[in-house]
Amino acid sequence: MEYIVALDTHRHFVKAAQACGVSQPTLSTLINKLEEELDTIIFDRTCHPIRPTAIGEQIINQARVVLFNISQLKELTLSERELNSGRLRLGVIPTVAPYILPGLFQEMRSAHPQIELQVSEQQTHIIVEQLRKAELDMAILATPLGHEDILEIPLYYEKFLAYISPQEALHQEQEIAASQMPTQHLWVLKEGHCMRNQIFNFCEGESDYNGFYEAGSITTLVNIVDANGGYTVIPELHRNLLHHEQQSNVREFAHPAPVREISLIIRRDYVRQRLINSLVDAVKAVIPDSMIDARLKKFAVRL
Repeated sequence: MEYIVALDTHRHFVKAAQACGVSQPTLSTLINKLEEELDTIIFDRTCHPIRPTAIGEQIINQARVVLFNISQLKELTLSERELNSGRLRLGVIPTVAPYILPGLFQEMRSAHPQIELQVSEQQTHIIVEQLRKAELDMAILATPLGHEDILEIPLYYEKFLAYISPQEALHQEQEIAASQMPTQHLWVLKEGHCMRNQIFNFCEGESDYNGFYEAGSITTLVNIVDANGGYTVIPELHRNLLHHEQQSNVREFAHPAPVREISLIIRRDYVRQRLINSLVDAVKAVIPDSMIDARLKKFAVRL
């Protein structure tokens, strides 16, 4: 199983063998034996680079999960010290990454140098699929998701703020209601970003939306508003990234202000409790205390 996963990753027999620490003939022979045992072809060797067959891709995905569960069994026997070391593969959505990753890397490097933090920035649906395939250990994204096989651990709650061009009449208001923001003048993130759906939920709705451009980042949205008028919605933590003149364009929503929940998500069979708490503690050190989930302020995460 390790050999077919390595070959799928590298798509080259020699590189896969090197990654596994075996000779290329050994890797090839054992993959052939596995194909014989399963009575199916896992890799299409006529392709360059080599790639899995349709059924082979399903077998490889299942092998990743099996190998993940094997590693979990091994980790159950490790000492408490070893459980808080090693590689941590973390997924983060783009609308969270700019606000926590700079400080998170710094905090983990300072407080937990024995942990190798590897971060992948992807949209929610990609992260969830990678988590299910055991290609990621944990992820930080907006919740709730409602997946039975995934555990959600709320980290913090972040208000949404309006960023309004001085050209708009709403700019004169000090506080606005979400219903005051007709979607005709709204600039939003492109399809696939969960924050896009959250924004349409508390504004008037998507039916009237006629934006000319859907951006891939919050910074781009802010720059578009500065140059073209209209308004957008930004997370509370983005305010710290605005320069002084831009700060004057930020308006809070009237009570109850729209809020998003940001959580750490893991597979329900994940066992490395101390590693989870190391990451959670690092997040708590980066995020303002007023935003942290009340339970995390008092208790450690227990699986």
